[in-house]
Formats: sequence, structure tokens, C-alpha cells
Amino acid sequence: MAITDWPAQERPREKLLAQGAEALSDAELLAIFLRTGVKGKSAVDLARELLADFGGLRPLLMASETRFCQPLGLGSAKFAQLQAVLEMARRHLAEQLQKGDALTSPELTRRYLASQIRDRDHEVFVCLFLDNQNRVIKYKELFQGTIDGAAVYPREVAKQALACGAAAVIFAHNHPSGVAEPSRADRHITDKLQQALGLMDIRVLDHIVVGDGEEVSFAERGWV
Repeated sequence: MAITDWPAQERPREKLLAQGAEALSDAELLAIFLRTGVKGKSAVDLARELLADFGGLRPLLMASETRFCQPLGLGSAKFAQLQAVLEMARRHLAEQLQKGDALTSPELTRRYLASQIRDRDHEVFVCLFLDNQNRVIKYKELFQGTIDGAAVYPREVAKQALACGAAAVIFAHNHPSGVAEPSRADRHITDKLQQALGLMDIRVLDHIVVGDGEEVSFAERGWV
């Protein structure tokens, strides 16, 4: 049965408009993105098969173009549309963050930082540079590689902070293993950064470690 023959309250698009996007399942949301199914399958049926094939929504969203285009019903045009949607979501978070105080929106700050680095296959160390009212001046990727391997240089961080007139910073890096628990090296480099930036009266407000589906805040643990 085609989706158009379903009761209105069960059709994904109508359900979203009536109840909000949060009321929809992953398959229903994906079906709206797909718009149409394939011969013998509705968009919802196709969405369910794709989620089973990829192992969930996130692996599908993070798939390479080659992997994404393998199943029937997907292709380069759909891949381009998906990348545009993901980038719009990241920019939406960035705009929200830039309009307010990063400290009064800790959840938004975490979501934004996680959206930038969670799915990298290598460690990335990034920084939010903030003004004296804790508003975002700039987001910048500073270093790549494991924190205890590819060095994080306090002098370079200080140079960047001074260049944009930052009064405070929030650091973040990802753990490709998926485990967000900070390592001894994470704590050590954070201490070094605090000491270096403290000499210039630049405050380290937090260091967030991003794992697979979770984040750990140094500030919440009392480490900064």
C-alpha cells in the first residue's frame, strides 16, 4: 500500500506537521528525506531496510559517498542533499551559539562541538575563543593526531587567543575509540594550557572530551 493510501495521522509528513519532528521514528524521518520508495516498497519500508543495512541512522548519515550509494533507492543526488542537510544543521547550531553566552548554554555548546568532531577517524583538538562576556568570537581547529602523540602546543594556542582578542576559551577534542573518559594525557595538557593562558589572564572555562554518544566536561568534574 502506498503511503498516500495510509490514514493521514500515520503518514510521516502529516504526522510531523501535526505532532512535531520529535514524534517520528528514525525510519519515518528518513522516509521524509527519501520522499519516494522503490518498486514494491513505500518510502518507510525502504527507510527501515536502509537503517537495518547500515546499522542505524548515524552510520547512514556518516557513510562515504561510495557506501551511501550502494543500496537501491540512493545515489549521488541524495548523498549531496544529505550533506547539505548535515551542514545546515551544523551552521544552525553555530548561529545559535554565537547569539548568546556559551556558559549559559552548556548543552548547546556541547552539541555544537560534538557535531564538529565526533565522527572524525582521528583525534582533533579544537577551541572556542570567547570574549569577556563569554560570547563566541571564533571556532578553530588547532591540532590533529593523538594528544599524547601529535603535540598540542600551549604557545600556539596562546598566540591564536591573543590574535582574536579572546578573554576565555573552551577546548574540545574527540576520542575516535568512542570512549569519552579523559586520559592522563588529556588532563596533563589541560593543566599546561591553563598555566600558559593564565599568564595572559585568559581563562580556560572547560575542556570537553567527545566520545560516541557522550561527552565529558572537565568543568563539571571540577578539573578546571
